[in-house]
Amino acid sequence: MIDPSSFYKILIKNKITFFSGIPDSLLKNITAYISDNTKPNNHIIAANEGNSIALGIGYHLATNKIPLIYMQNSGLGNAVNPLLSLADKQVYSIPMLLMIGWRGEPKTKDEPQHIKQGRVTLNLLETMKIPYQIISSDTNNLKLEKYLKNAVQKCKKNNSTFALIIKKNTFSNYKIKKKEQNFFPLSREDAIKLIINKLNKNEIVISTTGVTSRELYEYRNELKQGHKKDFLTVGGMGHANQIALGIALQKKNRKIYCLDGDGSLIMHMGSMGINANVNCNNYVHIVLNNGVHDSVGGQKTIGLKINLSQIAKAVGYDYVYSADSKKKINKYLKILSKKKGMCFLEIKIKKGFRKNLSRPKEKPKENKIEFMKYMK
Repeated sequence: MIDPSSFYKILIKNKITFFSGIPDSLLKNITAYISDNTKPNNHIIAANEGNSIALGIGYHLATNKIPLIYMQNSGLGNAVNPLLSLADKQVYSIPMLLMIGWRGEPKTKDEPQHIKQGRVTLNLLETMKIPYQIISSDTNNLKLEKYLKNAVQKCKKNNSTFALIIKKNTFSNYKIKKKEQNFFPLSREDAIKLIINKLNKNEIVISTTGVTSRELYEYRNELKQGHKKDFLTVGGMGHANQIALGIALQKKNRKIYCLDGDGSLIMHMGSMGINANVNCNNYVHIVLNNGVHDSVGGQKTIGLKINLSQIAKAVGYDYVYSADSKKKINKYLKILSKKKGMCFLEIKIKKGFRKNLSRPKEKPKENKIEFMKYMK
């Protein structure tokens, strides 16, 4: 395995000192080390991968230096537009180094949402004419120095992008020292149980990707209710609340609840304005806010530094509440269950989750079929 400190030192040696990206479980050890050892202005956890590319472009324009932009390979979709329409050699010709976690690598076990992305990752880069180097736990320091030096030289020589593809278990363990603290009493799992317990029989739940869907899945199992009432958005971070809107607009006789996360909401925050400005009277948008990317390592978001409730009010949600206790959650859920309009409930929670949390056993297609049958 590669020691994160060794990797970081080689980057610094090659004058790579600016970092931006979206946290990924395969990169959590190196990005944790970057967080602990980089000045705040030189490490920005962005709203989405496209924004990270734009930050890197701005950094290069201001300094004539090469940024490192990190992401999970699923994030390439958000990054394609600025990579091709801004950074590409035929446009502004911006040199930058990408560090991409290779989820769903062929012949490795991974979750269903990563399989297709993993299979086409290298093809996507080749189609975009972005050269790459694969790095794994077998890469020793001599090879690593050679690979990184070569990558930086190619970026400089061609004024273009170069990608480092990081395999699973490449980096040895590193625990972040700059931990984000909050002191809210309830966990996300506690909050989800309170929400589910308050729902009526025919109400629908759309849950965001990551731990939120896993906790919802487990609680339905505990209650022996099955999963037909829930759509588990196992991929596509940031899109659950628009899936929920699409359903709510067509099923006006059903109350639709979206269980969103702060990182997910921030990734595509413009969706809040869309939600609030369509004629939809049966939608409750719940944001479980703990100020971190919990599912991929606990890296910070700006969720607790901004006022999500005020933003919801400003863009036009009809009913807006914020809760941080069992009493308030129950109170506001009861109120919102009777309201007709676009509803928003922020629930502030502590970070973290059970390490023995299971994953859905059914395939996504099976969840879809059962869910669609229930909605008829």
